[in-house]
Amino acid sequence: MPTYDEKLRALEEQFHRDDPGFAAAMADGTPRSPREYRRRNAWLCMAFGLTALGIGIGIGHGLLIATGLVVSGAAAHLFDPQRGRRHGKDIPNTPGNPRTD
Repeated sequence: MPTYDEKLRALEEQFHRDDPGFAAAMADGTPRSPREYRRRNAWLCMAFGLTALGIGIGIGHGLLIATGLVVSGAAAHLFDPQRGRRHGKDIPNTPGNPRTD
């Protein structure tokens, strides 16, 4: 049975593999938000999409309206914090992930 320190070491190694920048920031004492909650690119895509949509509506250009809608929809998908997870990875009772109660 692993000791408390071994569990902490395993957790630290998992953090370092998942998000090295987050682990380094925690080690330095200047924590930053995990990768799942950094949404700068999502906001930039959303701003671009809504700008394209607004300009497209303003000048009445259908292709620009469609582009704005597609980019805005893709940007909305980027706001999902669990978008990077594989299908069924953390869902109980799925193949390859038995429930451990």
